[in-house]
Amino acid sequence: MYETHYSLAPIGFLRSPLKDRGAAPRQGHEGAPDAWLGVDAAVAEGLEGIEAGDELIVITWFHQAERTILKTHPRNDQTRPLTGVFATRSPDRPNPLGLHRVTVREIAGNSVKVGPIEAIDGTPVVDIKPVLSTSADS
Repeated sequence: MYETHYSLAPIGFLRSPLKDRGAAPRQGHEGAPDAWLGVDAAVAEGLEGIEAGDELIVITWFHQAERTILKTHPRNDQTRPLTGVFATRSPDRPNPLGLHRVTVREIAGNSVKVGPIEAIDGTPVVDIKPVLSTSADS
């Protein structure tokens, strides 16, 4: 029998100067600030090996997303046709996971300063993964 229900628990939360969704850039490279990713003490040991300058993929849960939206105008541009959310980077989707490619700026205990990242203050972080080199993907 296959599982039909899954659950995620945050491993930490972002502390960002972005306080509301409307003020956040659509992508990190569009002027997003750096933010502190505070990792729960129970999983902080998992940060071992991460250093300033490393590139990471931070996986977030867009806790303010609308989960019933299946079509959207890309980038909220009403002149563009409605498109399925799976063909866009919209935060509004059935399972609102965010993928953020960031650079580690600084590490202080169980907190990691990363950026640029467009997620808002209080966004739950569900995982962190290293960016693999091309040779590692082969």
